[in-house]
Amino acid sequence: MSHKTIHLIAAARPNFMKVAPLYHALKATDWAKPMLVHTGQHYDRNMSDAILEDLGVPEPDHHLGVGSGSHAEQTGNVMIAYEKICMASPPDWIVVVGDVNSTVACAMVGAKLWIPVVHLEAGLRSGDRRMPEEINRLLTDSIADVLWTPSEDADENLAREGVAAERIDLIGNIMIDSFEMLRDKIEATDARTENGLETGNYGLVTLHRPSNVDSAETLAPIVDELVAASALLPLVFVAHPRTIKGLEAFGLKSRLDDAAGITVLEPQPYIRFMNIVTGSKLVITDSGGLQEETTYLNIPCLTMRENTERPITITQGTNRLIRADTLLDNVQAVMQGNWPSGTKPALWDGSTATRAVAELKRRSYAD
Repeated sequence: MSHKTIHLIAAARPNFMKVAPLYHALKATDWAKPMLVHTGQHYDRNMSDAILEDLGVPEPDHHLGVGSGSHAEQTGNVMIAYEKICMASPPDWIVVVGDVNSTVACAMVGAKLWIPVVHLEAGLRSGDRRMPEEINRLLTDSIADVLWTPSEDADENLAREGVAAERIDLIGNIMIDSFEMLRDKIEATDARTENGLETGNYGLVTLHRPSNVDSAETLAPIVDELVAASALLPLVFVAHPRTIKGLEAFGLKSRLDDAAGITVLEPQPYIRFMNIVTGSKLVITDSGGLQEETTYLNIPCLTMRENTERPITITQGTNRLIRADTLLDNVQAVMQGNWPSGTKPALWDGSTATRAVAELKRRSYAD
């Protein structure tokens, strides 16, 4: 059986979480040679290199070192750098993940060089084309050869868009594989204790989306509500670099620092971060991954967005969309026990990477 070289593309923190279980599962086979390609779109050490260490993934085989820039600059620079790698030594498969600029950039390189592309976490839709991530999802799904979906609603979205059923494999949610792979280490670490957090008696806050943190008009009301909520429940704010930048630029950082019930932390490595997540009473976020993880863990999730590309976390899970002006009311609802308990969606079971590898093998040797 000939070996197949598979490029796993990772750019941002959530991508690393999703490629790690797949990397390990492919590495364990006798037919696949997985290679990690780090585009360098996120270059904060806590958000990339430390994640790889946590996940037991080696140094990337290729590091494009693209860094930050506008959407066009990032997308174009990733395409230029990745095309050179593919032309010098084309892989048998390219697996792109999620919805960042690197996802669509590498998918386009593969499509134009006739290298088969798989989109891991395909079919998610928010319906909001003002979000750059939504554009990336639509474009990637339209040109990828194989679409690996996390849930049935994603399959329905793709079918509605006219995607042929043979291109779609429902494999489940690979973020859960990462969590289960590291559950023992997550439970053993002492991030909660070190930060003086009492299990079950604090809320976790993470915010990073431009619509929340890039203007004083949106960020100031959120800070006001967080300060008010911290009188009911201590809050730990794990702050993305982008968020810190906004808080400081708009003179809001001191409001959080002065609030007795709020602790601000820098980005945390995955194991320590998930230790904080698993001990929380509720999560306030605009992250996609946390909506899924809280549903899996049955922790109330207050998502500060107008829409979500993961509606299954609302229809089946513990997630609800909120606005800044309803944040305090929703925190009170959780405190009063007035929050729906969720169920785990099908195939969110820690075996997604195994199913993905089986599908890739079937497609690789179908001829």
